[in-house]
Amino acid sequence: MNRKDLLTVVDEFDSPVYVYDAAIIEAQYKRLNKAFKKVKQLKINYAVKALSNISVLKLLSAMGSGMDTVSIQEVRLAMEAGVSPDKIIYTPNGVSMEEIEKAAGLGVQINIDNLSILEQFGTKHPKVPVCIRINPHVMAGGNTNISVGHIDSKFGISIHQMPHLKRIVENTKMNINGIHMHTGSDILDIDVFLYASEILFEAAKNFHNLEFIDFGSGFKVPYKEGDIETNIEELGEKLSTRFNSFCKEYGKELTLAFEPGKFLVSESGKFLVKVNVVKQTTSTVFAQVDSGFNHLIRPMLYGSQHEIENISQPKGRERFYSVVGYICETDTFANNRRIAEISEGDILSFSNAGAYCFSMASNYNSRYRPAEVLWYKNKAHLIRKRENFEDIARNQISIEL
Repeated sequence: MNRKDLLTVVDEFDSPVYVYDAAIIEAQYKRLNKAFKKVKQLKINYAVKALSNISVLKLLSAMGSGMDTVSIQEVRLAMEAGVSPDKIIYTPNGVSMEEIEKAAGLGVQINIDNLSILEQFGTKHPKVPVCIRINPHVMAGGNTNISVGHIDSKFGISIHQMPHLKRIVENTKMNINGIHMHTGSDILDIDVFLYASEILFEAAKNFHNLEFIDFGSGFKVPYKEGDIETNIEELGEKLSTRFNSFCKEYGKELTLAFEPGKFLVSESGKFLVKVNVVKQTTSTVFAQVDSGFNHLIRPMLYGSQHEIENISQPKGRERFYSVVGYICETDTFANNRRIAEISEGDILSFSNAGAYCFSMASNYNSRYRPAEVLWYKNKAHLIRKRENFEDIARNQISIEL
């Protein structure tokens, strides 16, 4: 997608609007496959929570991707997209036994991350294959909200609880067919990830009927020019060699699984907004846009940086702007950012808007959630309509007073 394509999308579908470039998603999927080409059996399960639009799920499924889900609703979305249950893994956290049984009933791969549910499920359903999520107590992630492998994390069964875990498996005679970890998002140090992998390999030796080992994901993508990112090619080379060696030790060819979300879709996304007001105060120039953290909360929640470009006047003289939204409290997208000179009515484009952006959108201030568009084969395809007032009011019940 080029600048003119993006402006065409706004002309056709108005703003604010999310646009995803299918070619970038496909390129990232191929890049990950190529990095692990030395592994005989590789399985990539796209993390649905990153961007759950059914058309995107269809696109990834057509490339050969499975789906990583964290809720029964995501399982159903994946199936609605035509993904067969045997290509879906379900990895919830803190959900009820009833929801896990519903997912199992649909025929998807179950991944359990606590001893209580493991014992309950194994007692009732010993023949259903189960993957176990291990917490290796290895810290990864660029923000505490997305670092999930540390010792105080709510995710996974502690590696130090292996004796308890083995006791449950032996007593229930349940079928453990996979073992899994996820250290957190924004992996910066490959050696730390490889160290966590060794812990997972050691844990895997306790189970004799494994079919796969799932290393999670969390690969960091660049958010600006020159930004650090996970060296996926180096990781592929090193982990593939170690994985193949482990398979020989184990005596069986296992599947190496990953569940990337951000890596596949983040860079594909642009979020397009219109400038309503350029406001000069005593110390700041604000560009106030027709959106807010109800549509893009990551800068406020994580402190994430999204590159912002004025695609209406890209060659204008650069000035410093604070880009803010229309929500009735502080919602700052960028502070004192150098952007080509902005006029009211200009269209701004936020980069890296493919992952955890629309999926975290809300109706705060009773605002409508924006439309979504897939740029596929040089054409814009509407894949979600912009909400309207009827959508806001639909499930509300007005009582007689």
